[in-house]
Amino acid sequence: MCSKTFTQKSILIAHKRLHSGERPYGCDVCSKTFTPKGTHITHKCLHSSEHPYCCDVCSKTFTQKSILITHKCLHSSEHPYCCDVCSKTFTQKSILITHKRLHSGERPYCCDVCSKTFTPKGTHITHKHLHVSECPYCCDVYVKTFTRKNTLIRHKCLHSGERPYCCDVCSKTFTQKSIHITH
Repeated sequence: MCSKTFTQKSILIAHKRLHSGERPYGCDVCSKTFTPKGTHITHKCLHSSEHPYCCDVCSKTFTQKSILITHKCLHSSEHPYCCDVCSKTFTQKSILITHKRLHSGERPYCCDVCSKTFTPKGTHITHKHLHVSECPYCCDVYVKTFTRKNTLIRHKCLHSGERPYCCDVCSKTFTQKSIHITH
């Protein structure tokens, strides 16, 4: 164990779980498990249609207030975080930190199976699913699973017919942001 100290017993208990690997909170839908209760509650919203936080600019909805606040930066010209190497600016400090690794060559996330290293944490997590054939994102229309949430969302557009990306010039719509940008 480590020598960290905490002022609240509940925080100590949650911290001890990091060392023990205990994940007492399980999702009833996908069987994914969690260490903190708050993460479990947030995760459950992914399976429901509950998205209580709404952007007043574009009407996009979110499961968490913090994600809405981050999203709103996209609509403003506010980019308070600046790279001291190339002067590129960012809306979030975490994105700046990941960006700076491109300059330094730092790849802090390492796969414990094949030793491949990664710059962003998300790419590392997605990569780990490949080794265990774990596909945590499931289509609710028919049996198909995905390793990435955005791939599932793109897949769901096939069922719904939704084309959420629209060209401001010609009004043509697209299912994928990348195709919209290319257009």
